[in-house]
Amino acid sequence: MSGRLDELLAIMARLRGPDGCPWDRQQTFASIAPHTIEEAYEVADAVAGGDVAQLRNELGDLLFQVVFQSQIAKEAGQFDFDAVAGAISDKLIRRHPHVFGGAPQSNASEQSIAWEDIKAQERGGPDASALAGVPHALPALMRADKLSKRAARVGFDFEHASQSADKVEEELTEVRAAAAQHTRGAAHGASAGQGAEQEIFEEIGDLLFAAANLARKLNVDAEAALRAANLKFERRFRGMESLADERGERFAQLDLAAQEALWQTVKRGE
Repeated sequence: MSGRLDELLAIMARLRGPDGCPWDRQQTFASIAPHTIEEAYEVADAVAGGDVAQLRNELGDLLFQVVFQSQIAKEAGQFDFDAVAGAISDKLIRRHPHVFGGAPQSNASEQSIAWEDIKAQERGGPDASALAGVPHALPALMRADKLSKRAARVGFDFEHASQSADKVEEELTEVRAAAAQHTRGAAHGASAGQGAEQEIFEEIGDLLFAAANLARKLNVDAEAALRAANLKFERRFRGMESLADERGERFAQLDLAAQEALWQTVKRGE
């Protein structure tokens, strides 16, 4: 195992070396970061698709991203791959005192709470907020979930999921009101319309945050649920297009009522 890992590290060093690849040599932490995010999503896609061979390949691509960033840091005298591996090893031991430290065993729910407590202790620093350390670069839906979880840990949370559902309805009402105001404002001039557009923007954000919070209260992974909804929509839409083709029709030329009829046909066939 270590032999292949050493080989990978050597390949990375060669790619970044004087006689290496011009593209690899030009990369920085910032330029590589988007690729790292992309590879993480491709791992998730392979898991969702149940393709083990693809998962192996995608995990390799993701590992390469870690190796790449580590090589850049090594060249700058900051840290190397061994330091990265050491840091995560130390962290895992520190965050599992019930396994490595002689602390009492706990169930998964209790361990999740303990994990968050340990993370809070590790953060320390001048920012004592319960929301400290939630990365801004996370996908917005995922970050909304983490922010609401952090708030809930210090008591800022609805008691029941039904209250979260009421909040979603409240925010939707505010979106409708902002949209109506936009329509009225647009009729009275560009500046009024633009002001209403900003309000719609903010109210849509509030609605999405409330929906993410409702998902959390119902123990639903909002990010996973939306990915599943995306896949379902894509599957049904492609089904409509195929059905239209089978009937000798061009989907884009059908009116909305005819398209909706196709949608319902595809939906019933699932």
